[in-house]
Amino acid sequence: MRRNAVLLFALLLALQLTGLAQGAKPAASPKATEYYPLEEVRTGQKGVARTVFAGTEPEEFGVEVLGVLAGFPAPRKSVIIAKLTGAQVERTSVFAGMSGSPVYIDGKLVDAIAYAFPFEKEPIAGITPIKQMIEMFEQGRQSSEGRDQMGFLREPRAVSYSQLSGVDWKSPLQQQQGQPAAGVNFVAPVASGSPLAALLGQQFAPIATPLVFNGFTPQAVAQFSPQLQSQGLMAVAGIGGAAAITPLGKVTEQTLAPGTSISVELVRGDYSVAASGTVTHRDGDRVYAFGHPFLSLGSSDMPMSESSVVTVIPNTMNSFKLASAGQMVGSISQDRSTGIYGRLGQAPKMVPVTINLHTSRDHVETFRYEVANDEFLTPLLLNMTIYSTLTSSERSLGDSTVSVRGKIEVKGQEPIVLERRFSMQGAGISAAGSVAAPVQALLSSGFEGVELGPITLDIAATDVRKLATLDRIALDRSEVRSGETVEVQAYVRTESGKQFVQRIPVQIPADVPPGQLVLFVGDGGTLQQASASQSFVPQDLGQLVGAINKMKKNDRLYVKLFRITTGAVIGTDEMPNLPPSFVATLNSDRASGGYTPTVLSPLGEQELPAAEYVVNGQQLIGISVIK
Repeated sequence: MRRNAVLLFALLLALQLTGLAQGAKPAASPKATEYYPLEEVRTGQKGVARTVFAGTEPEEFGVEVLGVLAGFPAPRKSVIIAKLTGAQVERTSVFAGMSGSPVYIDGKLVDAIAYAFPFEKEPIAGITPIKQMIEMFEQGRQSSEGRDQMGFLREPRAVSYSQLSGVDWKSPLQQQQGQPAAGVNFVAPVASGSPLAALLGQQFAPIATPLVFNGFTPQAVAQFSPQLQSQGLMAVAGIGGAAAITPLGKVTEQTLAPGTSISVELVRGDYSVAASGTVTHRDGDRVYAFGHPFLSLGSSDMPMSESSVVTVIPNTMNSFKLASAGQMVGSISQDRSTGIYGRLGQAPKMVPVTINLHTSRDHVETFRYEVANDEFLTPLLLNMTIYSTLTSSERSLGDSTVSVRGKIEVKGQEPIVLERRFSMQGAGISAAGSVAAPVQALLSSGFEGVELGPITLDIAATDVRKLATLDRIALDRSEVRSGETVEVQAYVRTESGKQFVQRIPVQIPADVPPGQLVLFVGDGGTLQQASASQSFVPQDLGQLVGAINKMKKNDRLYVKLFRITTGAVIGTDEMPNLPPSFVATLNSDRASGGYTPTVLSPLGEQELPAAEYVVNGQQLIGISVIK
């Protein structure tokens, strides 16, 4: 009988294998998502929504349709008004980071939770229809690939030397603060000074996006929080430390599934900045999220990462999700009015940054991170991270002296060399702006193919102010002959009253005819303003890079000799001693503009070595050239 049992088992196994060979099918692939038509949405319908309240797994809660609001947030757009139900949403209401949570009716995807009323007493939400999200991004991909040459491409923009100096640099967020920009989401609650302040609590607004900062000092977050809030971003303290900059992770069927938490990383490494929301829909390698704009950047290129939620913090003002960015799995390529769109398996282009901080305690600390490559974001992120680097070790209040040296690599161009020093209250902000300003000029120049390489900075700080003023200058003689050398004594006085004299030999050119010369001695910023046009339109990227590299250093004295004669500044080039025929051509009745006339033509310039003090001030003195 034992032998018969063995034979029977073998027969059954053979029949099973034969059945598989003749057409047994493997497990079916996941069913394609069905969409619920907006036209069939009715008041009183009930459905379910998914979002993450803790961890990585989405939880379901109830949704009851209250109605459909047509013409919001734009013409030919609609938003579904619904009440959220369930124990979790009764605890948190609509919270920052819920944006994008998918809503289903009869198992079909309807839309993404995206809007709310500030200070609402019940969890009432506005929901963006999924069809509008998909159509917007399909149109976005077509338009970005097919732009014509009929004036829709950006033209080169004027650049001013005051912008490039960075001393009074302002980010686009600072320029827009208090003024709602078209297509940019408002903060919930409305920021003070906004024209919507009178409608506080009555204006449907995009759900605020929590922006989690890791590695940043409280001073840095406080410095920039008002600017972030004006754009609908909620600054949230970090919940982790530095993280390694890892490559793309493996993508599976569960990666960024609908209802899971998603992070858009703006900074990765020793510093981390990540915006958190919820995935609405995944179609193959295409991911749709948020349901409202992040920053309305349009075409973008930012890391798209998985995210883990620690918890949702209930808050009377505005509850928010406390999340931590995880493995990068793709890149966000679109940021538009109906949400964000990304592709899995595609790595974004980032800008690597290395900062070597030489502290006032004779110690060197190195910070490594990378920032998103974007005309709008990169300068701001650099400003924030550099300022945080300084305030992590050095004083943020009172007087200090901060020096910056470094290089900004630009693909296909010579590197931009930075050398700046600031001695004042708020020296850290000025030092950060001196790096952000040229980066902003490059990225917003309008030239195609601007690609930044690594940015390497050495920053030194001391706790004292080292500032001095050029008090007066004197000559050893006032009359000289061509080819001779005259000595200039520059008297510099410190804030404590200490005076020191710097002796500067100046050679008169051998080919200068008899006449009157003007000798300038002053700091680099003053000379920059005096010797070149303050606004110019670069003709190509190389000319812009050259202009940035020719910027005078702000912490030392320059000596420049001028002759009183007709000249001009064309672009960034000084053209002295122009013949009358050339001047007549420039002043032709058939042409106008393109140059700046001058009455002082430069004969020579000398940069003095950096001194212990940052020297400000200027003096002029006349020299007579005799036969």
